[in-house]
Amino acid sequence: MSEKNYFLNNLPERELKPREKGLTMVMDKGLSTRQAEDMLESSGEHIDMVKLGWATSYVSPNLKKKLEVYRQADIPFYFGGTLFEAFVIRNQFDEYRAILDKYKAPLAEVSDGSIKMEHDEKLKYIEILSQQVQVLSEVGSKDVDEIIPPYKWIELMNAELGAGAWKVIGESRESGTVGLFRATGEVRQGLVQEILTKVPSEKIMWEAPQKSQQVYFIKLLGANVNLGNIATDEIIPLETLRLGLRGDTFHFFLK
Repeated sequence: MSEKNYFLNNLPERELKPREKGLTMVMDKGLSTRQAEDMLESSGEHIDMVKLGWATSYVSPNLKKKLEVYRQADIPFYFGGTLFEAFVIRNQFDEYRAILDKYKAPLAEVSDGSIKMEHDEKLKYIEILSQQVQVLSEVGSKDVDEIIPPYKWIELMNAELGAGAWKVIGESRESGTVGLFRATGEVRQGLVQEILTKVPSEKIMWEAPQKSQQVYFIKLLGANVNLGNIATDEIIPLETLRLGLRGDTFHFFLK
């Protein structure tokens, strides 16, 4: 971590990179190479990984060049789970694995938010891919009408961790309006708290694109909670929330 610009005492201690908890996963929805470079110049020390959202990598120009920017900065990247699903539904899983090798992706996301898949089949994909890369597996549906009960979230998450997933992701989409959240963006607090009775918090990446959602998880689990689907212009604002240096969490960490 770089030196801060001035000293303030009584701040929460942040885990140092590379870290297992306190992760910030940033959503790249089609940045240019130059935009990626600018993002890393301003915010790179606060980024733990970059997700190239859904299947944007399929149509993004200069993909190899941009990924090299992330690689040179030691920022792991991965392709969104929707791309994995797009390959699987077309019976092209082997081609997907070849894509991971071609672009030297250190991570992969396994999800079933857009397609119907038997859970045993999903576990098999996790098992196979975890021999190749670190796997993040996503639990939850992108269908706003599909409500998964808490016991099922717990069952799915633990099974996917057991199959070899490094982290499990709580689904919310980039909008933060499904899965863990109601259509208004409000957190399903009972669901989250029940999940935490059976799944270790450091093994979960909570997709929380909205500020109110980030505040909720920081107040619930502290500065070193794993948060994902963070917009490129919200990286530094999120770090100030984690440190109690923004109004929403200003008094939370003061002793």
